Amino acid sequence: MRIIDAAKVTGAAAWDALDLVGPGVLDPATVRLHWTDRPYVWHVNDGVEVFVVLDGAVDMHHRVAGREEVVRLVAGRVCVVEPGDEHVAHPAPEARVLVVERAGSV
Repeated sequence: MRIIDAAKVTGAAAWDALDLVGPGVLDPATVRLHWTDRPYVWHVNDGVEVFVVLDGAVDMHHRVAGREEVVRLVAGRVCVVEPGDEHVAHPAPEARVLVVERAGSV
């Protein structure tokens, strides 16, 4: 799982980009705007998931070597969840989240 602070991303020239997911990885993909005030469920995606908090905050719980860790995601933080990463999002207390993932993923 990777966490990127969008406010800290810069480039050598205007419109330089940080590739979050390589070509063909999310083909076909969905781009959805979620609102929530309740946690999701523990799950593992079958593909990459890009999770961007647009408003509010989310505590992203994930397991690393069987141990639960929590990362606070606020507006502008990007979370790239790799296939096999067990995780669950808990809004704090509510959030609007942009999610890009393989179509039909959990």
